[in-house]
Parts: sequence; structure tokens; C-alpha cells
Amino acid sequence: MNLRGKIEITELSDTGRVREHNEDAVTSNIDIGLMVLADGMGGYNAGEVASGIAVQIVADLASEGAAREERHGIDSHSGLMRQSIVLRDAVYRANKIIYQTAQSQTNCEGMGTTIVACMFYDNKVSIAHVGDSRAYRLRQGKLDQVTLDHSLLQELVDRGFYSEEEAQRSTNRNYVTRALGVEPTVEVEVHEYDVLPEDIYLLCSDGLPDMVEDEDIHLTISTFNDSLDVVGQQLVDLANDHGGRDNVSVMLAQVKEAFPAKKGLFAWIAGLFRS
Repeated sequence: MNLRGKIEITELSDTGRVREHNEDAVTSNIDIGLMVLADGMGGYNAGEVASGIAVQIVADLASEGAAREERHGIDSHSGLMRQSIVLRDAVYRANKIIYQTAQSQTNCEGMGTTIVACMFYDNKVSIAHVGDSRAYRLRQGKLDQVTLDHSLLQELVDRGFYSEEEAQRSTNRNYVTRALGVEPTVEVEVHEYDVLPEDIYLLCSDGLPDMVEDEDIHLTISTFNDSLDVVGQQLVDLANDHGGRDNVSVMLAQVKEAFPAKKGLFAWIAGLFRS
């Protein structure tokens, strides 16, 4: 199912005010409702290499998987929708390629990247992430962070050492506990959510929430949501106005109308017996 006209997507990536290079990478494919964002780390240009590999591998494999797999159905082993499996396995593959590149090329030694990716289908969205790049959802005026950072600070919040408010003010926010390319294997967190018309989803690197509080992110999206391009630019400008200490990347998707999957005759008949 082609999602053009069903979903609007915009993306923006900026070097910021302090860094010399942009180690973030973003890509999207509106036809299959895919957005991918990665925030690289490592010396010299290695961060750029890691994030570039991540978004390219995930985009390519997700596109191939979307064409090959059924557009609906649940995997019997994991309980996840097949689109979630495609997305998760693409991230696994990206981790393997980045790790092998880091091991084989001395100028890439120690590189890694966070990643957050989402795929829309059948009035749902699958979100996969590793690290502290985030996904938010604005629904009916309420902004929710729908991913939890894989970071030391988040672990301290989970254990009760910090409140959410204290964590937002903490200067120790950037130690990630999970990233692509650091180990031969990685645990990919995957969640599935129902989607409603007018929902807005935001993917961002940590350069945004490190500089801009969630309340201001919420206000910006709510104020300028008539134009996703304006929202994206305003968010990047806010991060830079508050210091721009890191690269900042944002991707936004707004659901324009419902996009249920087309069911075949067999699925329709089976549904009658289940009802």
C-alpha cells in the first residue's frame, strides 16, 4: 500500500553551533511509511560513517521486506506484526555491518550509532530503537515520549535515583548503554502503536531534547502544526538558540487520513468466522 497522501513526512538535520561535522543521518520513504534517524559517535569521521551505514541498511532492507512480506499478519513466534520483524531485522543487520566495518578499518575503530526508526502500515506504526535517539507522539493535544532512552541516566530514573524533572536538568545525559556497532549483537527495542488521523510523530537525535525541554517541543509542534516544515525548522532553531552544543536532527510525520490494509478475500472470509 502506497502511503502518499495518507501521511506527510518532513526531515531536517543541522550541524549545530559547536560541532564541526554533522554525524547525524536521516532518510525516509513515504511510499512504505518509513523514517530512519541515526546519531553517530566516534573519532574523526567515524560517527558519520556509522550513522550513514545505519540509515542506508535499514532503509534498503525495510523497502525490500515491505515488497516481499505480506502487508499484514502476526509473526507466530514473537507476536509482532511482520512489519515490525522486518524493521527489527534490518536494525540487526545494520549493527552487524557497522561492527564488522569498525573491526576491519582502523579509521573506524570504536565507532557506533544510535538509531530510531518507524514504519507505518494498516493504521499502525512500528517503532524500533537503540540508544537515546527518541520518538514522540502528539495526539489530541498531549505529547508523549514513546521510546525510553537506553542510557545510564534513564536507568537511574528507573531505579528511583532521579525524577523525570531532575533528569531533564541533568548534565550527565549522554552516556548510552546500547548502540549499534559496539558489540557483535545488540538488543533492539520494538513497539507497536495504533495510529489515529491527526497524530504527529517526531523522531529526533539527542541534540534536540538536550537543548529544548519537552514542554517547549510540545508548544512548538502545537503552534506550528499547520506546516511540518515550519515545525522542523523551529525545533532546530530552538536547539541552536539554546546553545546548539550537538548536531540536531528531526523527522516529523503527520497522519492525514486512515490507511487500513487491503484484505484479500480469504482474510475477509476468515474474519467472518472469527467475529
